[in-house]
Amino acid sequence: MTDLGVGARRLFSRRAFAAGAAAAAVVPTVLGTAAAVPKDKPGEGSGQGNDKGNVRDLTLYMEKLPNGEMGYGLQPGQATIPGPLIELTEGDTMNIEVVNNLDVAASLHVHGMDYDVASDGTKMNDSVVEPGGRRTYVWRTHAPGPNHDGTWEAGSAGYWHYHDHNVGTEHGTGGIKKGLYGPVIVRRKGDVLPDKQFTVVFNDMTINNKAHHDTPTFTAVRGERVEFIVITHGDFFHTFHVHGHRWVDNRTGILQGPQDVSRVIDTKTVGPADSFGFQVIAGDRVGAGAWMYHCHVQSHADMGMAGIFLVTEADGTVPGGMSHH
Repeated sequence: MTDLGVGARRLFSRRAFAAGAAAAAVVPTVLGTAAAVPKDKPGEGSGQGNDKGNVRDLTLYMEKLPNGEMGYGLQPGQATIPGPLIELTEGDTMNIEVVNNLDVAASLHVHGMDYDVASDGTKMNDSVVEPGGRRTYVWRTHAPGPNHDGTWEAGSAGYWHYHDHNVGTEHGTGGIKKGLYGPVIVRRKGDVLPDKQFTVVFNDMTINNKAHHDTPTFTAVRGERVEFIVITHGDFFHTFHVHGHRWVDNRTGILQGPQDVSRVIDTKTVGPADSFGFQVIAGDRVGAGAWMYHCHVQSHADMGMAGIFLVTEADGTVPGGMSHH
């Protein structure tokens, strides 16, 4: 086993590991409560490839956290930053009842979904939630297919995100800064599913609203299929990079076959409101270890925009004598 070195050990202090691992573990994945769509109800949208999916019901609570930040949660008192990961499959509809336990009006605005103006989550469209109030937002998705004019309509599948659009300004600048954001994945039928999922949000000069030495540590066992969801908020452009692992620059991050000529990368530049995702096999061809993930804008990394992707052996050990149990 090789030594991690002084720099890696500093990043990988027991305090930072405990705080980061806890932060990484508290973000749940949500599939919602499924109910079959009525058989006589057609798919939404103009495309002809829209599959009839499931109707899913979910409640989100917007709450203030002890440190003055804000978050979305699945139960009162359980708000997290980022908020819960919400997953759908193309064709699904999600009815999300949002309960506002904050002392300011706030909202839920989503990227990548189909919705009408009543679910826009903006003050302009009178779709915010007043303090103590509740409102249901409806998200719809569709599969790819031909349009009536012969063109092709893309499906909803992808890595998306949701956030407040009202706190601080009518664009939600204050809400996003304080942590009112979260990830969304829309799957296509047949997509490969991961063993573990990690969300990385570059929010100005923080990762998941955590600064230097408190950034999340994400832990996986060598050989597990890991999915990263990467989102950017704030005023800066960043470059996401993870050491020792590569992915494909397409919708899933996975090659679709021997003829797939998609570009293989290990770094991707992102700007405010961008989101993407990918899957990798933890430690594939490189082994277990403390692998850094970070913004590759040098000044940003120097200011603390870095964390650890910890890949352990099956027994919990890591090269350098560290262990995780």
